[in-house]
Amino acid sequence: MSLLRSAALALPLHLALAFPLMAADPVALDTDEQKLSYALGLLYGARISETFPPLELDNASVVAGVSGALGASERQMSDEEAQTMLQAFAQKLDEIAKAETLAKEAAFFAGNGAKEGVITTDSGLQYKIITTGEGDAPLATETVSVHYEGRLLDGTVFDSSYARGAPAQFGVNQVIKGWIEALQLMTPGAKFELWIPSALAYGESGSGRAIGPNEVLNFDVELLEVLK
Repeated sequence: MSLLRSAALALPLHLALAFPLMAADPVALDTDEQKLSYALGLLYGARISETFPPLELDNASVVAGVSGALGASERQMSDEEAQTMLQAFAQKLDEIAKAETLAKEAAFFAGNGAKEGVITTDSGLQYKIITTGEGDAPLATETVSVHYEGRLLDGTVFDSSYARGAPAQFGVNQVIKGWIEALQLMTPGAKFELWIPSALAYGESGSGRAIGPNEVLNFDVELLEVLK
């Protein structure tokens, strides 16, 4: 597999959308050679549309690139140069997508923080007290028993101890930053709803297939017990 093909296949699939090419004049499809050539062009174009986001492409340059790859004309760019171009373009698109996601996140927290009962901490964590508890809040070095349900902002549940039918036990300092902070605000018997910024959750890397890059997480958390 060439470097150019490898670079194209490695582009992020979440950016895959159709793109508009500039209109081309109809061609004759009278011979089998013409039909086969057109069919290959359709398949090639479909592959590009599955790989690249919306953008304007120059038909003449696309045709020249295909011609160069097939050896029908002189190549004007090496595979290495093409790969560098594609990688730089993919990085630019990732940066744009990240900026858009973070802007939406900021807008969400600004609106959510204005709602009655929602408290915003200095770190950006937001929580609402559903039920108060009693006793001492856990230390970062202690272990807790909790019930919880985690959701994305669209309501998709990605994890739930309630669904499993058993509470979870773990060290306070062994979880994501938003949880570490929230648990130390709770006392046994308390139930909070949390909204955790991506920077206090899994950040740009996400977590598996369930939690994508820069996801805001929403939790119901019930602190059952602090285990000494």
